Amino acid sequence: MLTTARTLGLDVVTLEIRRAEDIAPAFEALNGRADALYVCNDPLVNTNRVRINTSALGARLPTVYNWRENVEAGGLMSYGTNFPDTFRRSAELIDKVLRGAKPADIPVEQPTKFDLTINLTTAKALGLDLPPSVLARADAVIE
Repeated sequence: MLTTARTLGLDVVTLEIRRAEDIAPAFEALNGRADALYVCNDPLVNTNRVRINTSALGARLPTVYNWRENVEAGGLMSYGTNFPDTFRRSAELIDKVLRGAKPADIPVEQPTKFDLTINLTTAKALGLDLPPSVLARADAVIE
C-alpha cells in the first residue's frame, strides 16, 4: 500500500491502534495531517467501527474501508470482496469435497466479485458532493 501511495504522489501517515483507548489519541495525532482515512479491518476495528466513524466525522475525515458493514455503521465508502458471494463459492467447494473430490485437486480461487458501497448520509455530513459517475458505479448507495 505504501509503495502504491508513493507512486501516486500521496503522503501516508500510519497509526496503529492496539486497544480501544488508542482511538482518541490516534485521531488527535492525525489532526491537520490527513485529508482522508483508510481503515484496515481487524477485530478491534470491527468492534469499534461506530466510535471510529464518529471520530472521523468529528475530524471531518472521509473514511474508506474494504467491508460494507463499516459503511453501514457510518463510514463513507468501501470497496472490497463481496463476502456472501465468497461464502456461496465456499459452499460449492465443500460440496465437491463431500462428493469425493480431493481437496488437493481443487484449484485455489481468488475472490471475483467486489462491491463499492457509498454512504450518502456521511458524504453530506462531510460536505462532499460525489460525482454522479461515482454513484452510478456503486453497487450500493446508503441514504
